[in-house]
Amino acid sequence: MKKLLFYLILFLLPVVNQARGGGANADKFNINEIFSAINLTETGLTREIFDLAIKGWEKLSLSGKLLNRDIVTIADYSQSSNKKRLYVIDLKNRKLLFNTYVAHGRNTGDEFARSFSNKEGSLKSSLGFYVTENPVMGSHTGFSLMINGVEKGINDNAEKRAIIVHAADYATEGFIHKYGRLGRSLGCPALPPELNKLIIDAIKGGTCLFLYNPDKNYLSSSSMLK
Repeated sequence: MKKLLFYLILFLLPVVNQARGGGANADKFNINEIFSAINLTETGLTREIFDLAIKGWEKLSLSGKLLNRDIVTIADYSQSSNKKRLYVIDLKNRKLLFNTYVAHGRNTGDEFARSFSNKEGSLKSSLGFYVTENPVMGSHTGFSLMINGVEKGINDNAEKRAIIVHAADYATEGFIHKYGRLGRSLGCPALPPELNKLIIDAIKGGTCLFLYNPDKNYLSSSSMLK
């Protein structure tokens, strides 16, 4: 009986340690201190949206879907497209790596994002949580980043819809000055050309991407936020 108990302890010990390790990894970021340490309020990102992003990040982390837990990217589609509403946050080093413009889908709205869809051909943005994949070279978009929508019925058609992160001339300050608002994509979160590769290199390979808007349908149906 003692031998059986001894071997049982040996068998369970790695599992216990692994579970403890996961908790320690989550604690090491000191999430409660990061928001104020980076002064994110001054950039236009609210604590409420940051907390929602972290809630989804934690679920993705616990499910083992994130290969790189250090980086969280938030596209705050509640803001005007004339604002720098994309945030690439380094949780480990408590740094805001990038804060810049990001376009939404053509049929999602003009200056403000108001309507969202997971359907092919909708030309709308899809809200929710994504896991970044590897860069690709698109025939029309150039250096781009594949993203995997992890919320069923909300953004899980991203691959079928060819929703990717890519550069666009209409996602620039110059475009805003000329037309009064940022241009719009076919549903992709499009970035300023001069920052596209830098941002993709920073967030590629299994990091968390959160596209947010206070859309009632999304907030009520997202399992990631419950």
